[in-house]
Amino acid sequence: MSERISTSTAVVGEPEVLEDEAGASASELIAHPAWQELKAAATALQAHQLKDGSIPDEAAHPQVRALVATIRRSVIHLAPLFAHDAAYLAALDDDFGRWEASGFGVPDFLNALTEFQPQHTRVNGMRHLVVFPMVTQNGSSSRLVEAVLIEVIWPEFVAELEAGEYSNKLFVPIRFLDFTPGYETNSAVLFPETVAMREIPTFSWGAIFADREAARFRRVVRQAASITRLELPEDAAALLDDQHLTEETFVMWDLIHDRTHMRGDLPFDPFMIKQRMPYFLYSLEELRCDLTAYREAVRMSRAEDTDDVTREHAKLVQYAVLFDRIFRFALTGSRVRNYDGVGGQLLFAWLHQHHVLHWTDTRLTIDWADVPDVIVALGAQIDELYWRSIDRPKVAHWLAAYDLVAATLTPHPASKWATRELPLDGPAKGLTDAVLDDEFPLSMFYEALSKKMAAVIESTAGITAESA
Repeated sequence: MSERISTSTAVVGEPEVLEDEAGASASELIAHPAWQELKAAATALQAHQLKDGSIPDEAAHPQVRALVATIRRSVIHLAPLFAHDAAYLAALDDDFGRWEASGFGVPDFLNALTEFQPQHTRVNGMRHLVVFPMVTQNGSSSRLVEAVLIEVIWPEFVAELEAGEYSNKLFVPIRFLDFTPGYETNSAVLFPETVAMREIPTFSWGAIFADREAARFRRVVRQAASITRLELPEDAAALLDDQHLTEETFVMWDLIHDRTHMRGDLPFDPFMIKQRMPYFLYSLEELRCDLTAYREAVRMSRAEDTDDVTREHAKLVQYAVLFDRIFRFALTGSRVRNYDGVGGQLLFAWLHQHHVLHWTDTRLTIDWADVPDVIVALGAQIDELYWRSIDRPKVAHWLAAYDLVAATLTPHPASKWATRELPLDGPAKGLTDAVLDDEFPLSMFYEALSKKMAAVIESTAGITAESA
């Protein structure tokens, strides 16, 4: 491990200046010359990198070395502001040095990644400087050097939930302070598996930008409610006016959603890691996790022993899941295997067909008192599907999952799955290939709504709390 960075010794700059900077505000940190230099150098470096992160063009190496030197120097200068990450920042400097010594081949930042453990410092307002060659999910598919300043969101009521019934030691909710272009996108996660590294370790954390989730929720739902003339309850409307309240609501939702992926009566591997499978199965898995969070929020909101703060947020989680699913998820992205889109469509149609959501006289109305039990019932159907899966062959499980979705959503008229014109006597790959890119097309309601919502949904790329 490098000795250039330690918690006790400042290497660059005058120690008394750095000590004063340790209490810098977020705006002061963003404006810090070392951060600005690091951000500019990382952005310039990206232009030289190939998709795998390497820089084989030797003619560019003198300029690249200068950029890497700026990044390393800036990290060292900023390190005293992040004493809790001293081991990581030291390893980061070493990894940049090894990358340069290798002639800028495919980068390997496993050592630095191993030292970065933000789940150990889940303190509200705790900041981290994150620099890695990495993919940004729903952003850049290339492993470019990105730099991000982040801040942990860890309200007291969430800490109490996590310490009790909803333990999730790997979950790190965060907000953006500043970032390089890879995050000027729809990406709202920071996952270790996106980093360029020589081998895959056991991952020990996952971070979600609750500020971006909250900001785009507020913008999209505000527009959707206006277009559909939906009259929101007073507490639901409060989410659209209060970024801080919405961030905390999303943290509670994400805490329960994230832990659900590996809990419950699951198929052997609900994600079918490294296997191709029909995308509607991903739809059901993500919806299952969201509806579990919804169900638990309903339970907490109704329990007599729930404290007032948790009860308030539990009610808001229900609105957040409902509105994000039916307004944003259903309409965001292309119609090519859009599994989140199908999940949003399914929830909307389920509510409509159970007569608690109405589109009458070109106005959307919702029977608020009846909604929770209807949504919980959909979650129970998915849970039943999963419970039955352990006794079924894989293909039979896939067919049952399709039938669950198709019982509520109308398949494409050309669907071979709907008519069962499938190669059931061959490998499962044939069934996956038979799924249409848009197996469950948008309804007429969503076709009309999408035309009016497209611009506002597109405008949320790169959104943060400051730009909401």
